[in-house]
Amino acid sequence: MDIVGFLFWILLLFSIVAPAVQRRWLEAQRYRLIHAIERKRGSRVITLIHRQEAISFLGIPLARYIDIDDAEEVLRAIRLTPDDLPIDLIVHTPGGLVLAAEQIANALIRHQGKVTVFVPHYAMSGGTLIALAADEIVMDENAVLGPVDPQLGQYPAASILKVLEQKPPAEIDDQTLILADMSAKALRQVRETVFQILTANGMAAEQAAKLAEELTCGQWTHDYPITVEEARKLGLPVQTGIPEEVYALMDLYPQAAQRRPSVQYIPLPYQPPERGRRTAPSRGERG
Repeated sequence: MDIVGFLFWILLLFSIVAPAVQRRWLEAQRYRLIHAIERKRGSRVITLIHRQEAISFLGIPLARYIDIDDAEEVLRAIRLTPDDLPIDLIVHTPGGLVLAAEQIANALIRHQGKVTVFVPHYAMSGGTLIALAADEIVMDENAVLGPVDPQLGQYPAASILKVLEQKPPAEIDDQTLILADMSAKALRQVRETVFQILTANGMAAEQAAKLAEELTCGQWTHDYPITVEEARKLGLPVQTGIPEEVYALMDLYPQAAQRRPSVQYIPLPYQPPERGRRTAPSRGERG
């Protein structure tokens, strides 16, 4: 075998093995940091983090959402947790399947120990539904939650029902009528789910009914950002002050490696310059 062929096979082997080694290293770092948070807070840490990651040597990106597999894993983690041990759930997700999010929320409600949901960036849709089951929601000052109004395919259920208000049934096609019937059921079911979660978590029935209506009625677009201030106005138990270890853990869930970076900076904390002190000479002072 000539040197060119030898180098080709070495590079091919490296391209196959390197991603697997990197993934193993990332997983080891994640477990180490999760264990450090657990020791510091005396809790069970569970992560529900959905980001695009490169898979295999082809670097194919996958968009992740809350699904049944996630629900099974979270429920298993909760079952392995003693009843009186606090749970810290770190959530970073665009949402996903209502059934899966509802299962996770109900399991958290039944857990006797304190449940804290950390939102370092965003927990939209199903992520917000899960956060409603927490005793405390800890958010970054710039993090957001979102509405939990159901979606049927690419359309909001509330918007489909608007068609019935604006047109007589004779002018509406059968498919839209079927979607409208499904939309009414979906809205009622999600509203009842949110109400049950909130009341089981200690919220007064009147307040829970009002909040469930606000979050599910479709008054906002599905990607509407509910900020810390607005979440507090809605009556949610929101605090700020994400532990630094949680931010460090998020750094170990990288975006797809093949993407060209659109944001770059020197990853070091900068100290503000002392007042009255210049860090560089002005243009007139330069020789």
